[in-house]
Amino acid sequence: MARLTIPELKSRKGPGSLVMLTAYDYPTAKLATAAGVDVLLVGDSLGMVVLGYDSTVPVTLEEVLHHTKAARRGAPDVHLVADLPYLSDATPERALAAAERLVKEGGADSVKLEGPKIEVVAALVSAGVPVLGHVGLTPQTAASLGGYKVQGRGREEAAKLLEGALALEEAGVWGVVLEMVPAQLAELASRRLRVPTIGIGAGAATDGQVLVFHDLIGVFDRFKPRFVKRYLEGGQLIQEAISAYAAEVRAGEFPAAENAYEMDAEELEGLYGKE
Repeated sequence: MARLTIPELKSRKGPGSLVMLTAYDYPTAKLATAAGVDVLLVGDSLGMVVLGYDSTVPVTLEEVLHHTKAARRGAPDVHLVADLPYLSDATPERALAAAERLVKEGGADSVKLEGPKIEVVAALVSAGVPVLGHVGLTPQTAASLGGYKVQGRGREEAAKLLEGALALEEAGVWGVVLEMVPAQLAELASRRLRVPTIGIGAGAATDGQVLVFHDLIGVFDRFKPRFVKRYLEGGQLIQEAISAYAAEVRAGEFPAAENAYEMDAEELEGLYGKE
């Protein structure tokens, strides 16, 4: 499996054309690659599902970089996108410095940033950094949007959101994530944009879909957005496995003979002879 190039990504138009999944570590990235995922995202959602923060705001560049390196080692042949964390894209200069580290040190192929920061996107693209845009609900600034709620339900808000997506395309992004927007608006945006749209809580008409890995396998239980489908109740299964382990240890059933190493009888006898 070869990494998708930017021209190949741009050509992926039509519902279901791109499958994206978050991956924050080596084993997840490796499993996702084996399962045939097209694009992996080291999202700043790692702050909530891996690091236990209350939002994505506290996530640092060093944390994203750390997890990007791990994901790259697990998925050397998959296009890897890394998020620019909160305020690292506040200016073109800061965004370029952050992107340089994520690409050169972390091995990312693209970076993603939230909101229609056109000047920042243009600077990144001009410097040769592939960019994935993101409009709709932008978790880093959710507080200013009234919380984690659907965006673009009203005509004016929808028009502004669509305008932002089109401006991102004009600035040179290879695709646009549409998060928590009405399905009809996502369908319209997908028709209007020449680059792929990737939905999360945006209905089935987008060109691709992205989910957070920990939501997909059911190991993040603080809340479950409507758009999430759990393909596995992994949290329950893992807890049951740990409970079984604890019970066997307390009952003296683990480790059993097949879990232990043996010493040669002659060597053992010689050892006892020294007592």
